[in-house]
Amino acid sequence: MTEPESVFGQLKNNWDFRRFLLRGMEKVTLEIGWLLLTHNLLKQATNDQKRRAAMLQ
Repeated sequence: MTEPESVFGQLKNNWDFRRFLLRGMEKVTLEIGWLLLTHNLLKQATNDQKRRAAMLQ
């Protein structure tokens, strides 16, 4: 089971995300998609960096 609240909490607190810039369901869906894609890419990059550092030790 996953908890999506932590992702939204990070968006609000760490990235100062408070409002959507675009209007309309289609555009808001696209905007949140970009935000979540960025979140996942940063998460993956952090994991890759940790994995590489562990391999070097």
